Amino acid sequence: MKNTKDFIELLKKNGEIVIIDAPASAHLEIPALAEKMMKKPAGGKAMLFTNVEGTRMPVAVNLFGSKRRLALAFGVDDLKEIPDRIRKLIGLTKNTGGLTNILSLLGEAKGLMHVPPKKVDGGYCQEIIKRDDAASLDDVPILHCWEGDGGPFITLPMVITKSPRDGIYNMGMYRMQKFDAKTTGMHWHRHKVGARHYREHKEMGIKRMPVCVAIGGSPALIYSSTAPLPPQIDEYAFTGFLQDENVRITKAVTNDLMVPADAEIILEGYVDTEEPYRREGPFGDHTGYYSLADDYPVFHLTAITTCKNPVYPATVVGVPPMEDYYFGHMTERIFLPILQIMLPEIVEYAMPSWGVFHNFVFVSIKKEFPSHAKKVIYGLWGLGMMMLTKVIVVVDADVNVHDDHEALWVTLNNIDPKRDLVFGEGPLDELDHAAPIAAVGGKLGIDGTRKWPNEANVREYPDKLARSESFMNDLRKKWNHLGLF
Repeated sequence: MKNTKDFIELLKKNGEIVIIDAPASAHLEIPALAEKMMKKPAGGKAMLFTNVEGTRMPVAVNLFGSKRRLALAFGVDDLKEIPDRIRKLIGLTKNTGGLTNILSLLGEAKGLMHVPPKKVDGGYCQEIIKRDDAASLDDVPILHCWEGDGGPFITLPMVITKSPRDGIYNMGMYRMQKFDAKTTGMHWHRHKVGARHYREHKEMGIKRMPVCVAIGGSPALIYSSTAPLPPQIDEYAFTGFLQDENVRITKAVTNDLMVPADAEIILEGYVDTEEPYRREGPFGDHTGYYSLADDYPVFHLTAITTCKNPVYPATVVGVPPMEDYYFGHMTERIFLPILQIMLPEIVEYAMPSWGVFHNFVFVSIKKEFPSHAKKVIYGLWGLGMMMLTKVIVVVDADVNVHDDHEALWVTLNNIDPKRDLVFGEGPLDELDHAAPIAAVGGKLGIDGTRKWPNEANVREYPDKLARSESFMNDLRKKWNHLGLF
């Protein structure tokens, strides 16, 4: 699949999308309908609004809001096939030495290098070009999602920047509030690579920082812009690895950045590093609360290029679970083998929807020595974007961390709060409104493993309630007609 339209056709063939031809408004109405759909069991279906008031551009929402649609998007029967590919890739590199930076090794691995981006002239995204005065954000059906939002927001933007120091590209998903027909906010958090590129331009005295924003593209491209990749890994190459096909890129028409040629829409422009920040927000966020208004850089539009008859893909965030939970689940699956290389005692981990990604993580480990769980807690706080995790709960290998009830039940039965709670302080997500100061605050680690006699003064642990397998087999044969088994 090269573009969003290809994916929509695939969803149609598989009965995974609802087509709505009745008139609908991008102001509150489409977002409210999308939220209702996302709250259905297993994420509901994708929605395509073909008659959006004030525009001829259709709006697609909830394209990725189920495990089945993600599997369709990546051409697999089960999402676990993708981390299996990662494991094979790591297998090629793990004996080369220097495992302290496995993600850098991953970026150099043959599995990524055989699918680098492919440069083309023009392309699907530049079938229609509007520059300067002809370019207007009013042509795009940008959603106003919640009544208290500061305005309409682009919610699936793939923001493309390049380091002025080493030329490495980054593509990240940072929301963009529409201020007017020519400007938006640029909501990149201080921990993100886009913000680092901004600081580099400013430190080097470069006033005009080129920025492009891709909207739509292959499912793997859209996902890759959300993945917590380190700067050494190019999102275009990672996309190629995920879809096993090179990403086509082309030069923007008003700056020198390379953009995905198969995007539906490209917004070209710049950020002035000397311009005062502008107030952005509030925004109804994936925490289920409004993120507070704050000051951010301003994006200035210089051109809009599109394919013929583009579709505008968008999402709506709010009280979890919503569509973004499934992107988070994808990240959870893809990065498990990476965590296991760095911390091989990890058996499994889970980021429950109510934990809102970084706020809460369950981890099961193969415990090998006293206080092993605490070692894992500190180790995770030192790994990439896991540094933002507020609460980590570690349990034994036999606990199903994807069953919230089981994991919490076992934890509460195993802990002495005075002995088994670890408190720390460090970076937090900027959206964490409970932090005492922005992006910095307390952290909690909980050792929910069974304690060994030589690691704590504990009484003998009792066994869990369980029935023998032979007894249950006999019971099943005798009483199967009751439908209890």
